[in-house]
Amino acid sequence: MQPVDKYEQDRRAKLEKLAAMGVDPFGHRFPNRQSIGEVRAIWRDELGDEGPSVRVAGRVMARRDMGRVTFFDIQDWTGRIQLFVGKKQVGEQGWAVAKLVDLGDFIGCDGRLGKTKTGELTVFAEAVHFLCKSLRTPPAKWHGLRDVELRYRQRYLDLIYNPAALRTALQRTKIVSRIRSFLNGRGFVEVETPTLHLIAGGAAARPFITHHNALDLDLYLRIALELHLKRLLVGGIERVYELGRVFRNEGISTKHNPEFTMLEVYQAYADYTDMMELTESLICELLDMLAAEGMALERSARGGWLLPLGTEPMDMSRPWPRKSYAELFAEHVGISIDDLDGLRHKARQIELDPEGVHPDVIVHKLFEELVEPRLRGPVFVIDYPAALCPLARRKRSDPRWAERFELFVGGMEIANAYSELNDPLLQEELFRQQLAGLPEEESMARMDEEFVLALKTGMPPAGGLGIGIDRLVMVLLGLSSIRDVILFPLLRPRGLQYDVSAVGEVES
Repeated sequence: MQPVDKYEQDRRAKLEKLAAMGVDPFGHRFPNRQSIGEVRAIWRDELGDEGPSVRVAGRVMARRDMGRVTFFDIQDWTGRIQLFVGKKQVGEQGWAVAKLVDLGDFIGCDGRLGKTKTGELTVFAEAVHFLCKSLRTPPAKWHGLRDVELRYRQRYLDLIYNPAALRTALQRTKIVSRIRSFLNGRGFVEVETPTLHLIAGGAAARPFITHHNALDLDLYLRIALELHLKRLLVGGIERVYELGRVFRNEGISTKHNPEFTMLEVYQAYADYTDMMELTESLICELLDMLAAEGMALERSARGGWLLPLGTEPMDMSRPWPRKSYAELFAEHVGISIDDLDGLRHKARQIELDPEGVHPDVIVHKLFEELVEPRLRGPVFVIDYPAALCPLARRKRSDPRWAERFELFVGGMEIANAYSELNDPLLQEELFRQQLAGLPEEESMARMDEEFVLALKTGMPPAGGLGIGIDRLVMVLLGLSSIRDVILFPLLRPRGLQYDVSAVGEVES
C-alpha cells in the first residue's frame, strides 16, 4: 500500500467536508456539456460584453483567490478556459464547494460566456458542480515535465501537464484513422488474424513464448502478420491489410519497443513497385492531413512538404529516390558485396568475428552498421540479396537479388516490402536453406509447413508491404524517441511515487 503523505491527508479532509455538505466528491453524470474548444469557438467580438449561456467541465489547472471571487482555469482535451466564480453569483453552497476545490479536481460550470476587463475569455459561473476530487497533488510545474521517467511511467500525468504529449497522442490516432481510410478508399479490406501462433514466422526475430494449459501446448506471440494474411490471398481476398500488435523479444531503445504496432498490406496481381507507389502516396497524404490539422509544415521548391526532422528540414517531394542495396553498400562501405576478403576485414573493424559466419550475414551486418545510419532519405533501398529474403520473389534478370525494398527516413527503416514469393516448391527449399547460424530460439528456425501447404493451393502474384506505425509517427511528428509515440512503453519496474518534496499547488 502506498503511503499517505500530508498533501493527500489534506485532500481527504476536504473530501469528507464535501460529503458532510451532501456533495458527492466523485460526482455524477454531467449531461449537455460543451467542449472547451467548442465554447471558445462560439465567441465573436460583436457579442459585446456578454455572450450565450454555456456548460463546461474539466480538470482544474490553476486557481487564483481574490477575496469573494476565485478564478479557475479548467482544461479538457480540446483546450483551457477561465472560470469566474463569485460568492454572490453562485450562492453560499456553491461558494463553499468552490473553496474546497484543489488543483487536479474535476468541476463543472453553468454560466455565461464573456470577457473580463483584461480581455480574457471567461465563463462567468452561475452554478458550480463538483465532479471528482483528486487525492494526489500534481507534480510541481518544472519538476513534473522534466522528469522523463515520470512521464513514461505515469503517462496520465504527462497527458495532463504536458500539452505536447496529449497533442502527440491525438495526432497518432488521427494518423492511424487516415491510414485506414486511405486503404479502404483503394479497395482494401481490414482483417484480424491470430496473435498466438504455433510457429513464429514472417520475420527473423526472437519471439515471446507462452503456454496454453488446456492443450498443453507452447505458443508464440506473433512477430509478424505476414503468413496469415497471405493465406487470405490464397483464399481469394485480393486486397487485405491488418493494423496489429506484434511482439519481439529483443532490446529496448529510442527506436525499438518489444511490443509495437505494424501495418501489413497485400495486393494481388501487384509487385514491389506498386508497393512503392502506395507507400509514397500514403505518407504524402498523411503529411497533407497533418498540415491541414495545423502542424507547422512548409512547402519545398519542388512542391512537397518539408519535414522538420533533425538539424534541417527533409524534402518529402515525390518521387522519392530508388537506390539498389549493392550500390549503397559500395558507396558507404567502400567495397563490393562480392569481395569476401574485404568483407571479413570490414567485419573485424565493427567487432564482428567473421569466422564461421555466412557471407550474407556479414554483408547485412555491415549494411546495418555502416550504411543505414547515413540514409537520411526519403530513399527506397531496392533489390536486396536474395539470401536475406526467403519470402520474396527473385528478380527475373538476376536471381541473386530479391524484389524487395526498404524505405529509410532519417536513418530509420520505416517500411519493408516484397514482390511476394508464390512458388511453393522454391519457398519450401528456401525455408530449409535459410540463413546459416540462425539460433533455434529465434523465429523461422522451424519451417511453417501449413503456410507451404497454403501456397500449394495457389497464391496469385502479389505485392506486400509492412510499415512500423510507431516509427512512422515518430518521423511524421519530428520526434526522436519511440517512447514519445507509445502511450505505455515497456520500462524496467520502479517505485510508483514521485518525489513529494517537489510537488506543490502550482498556479499558472
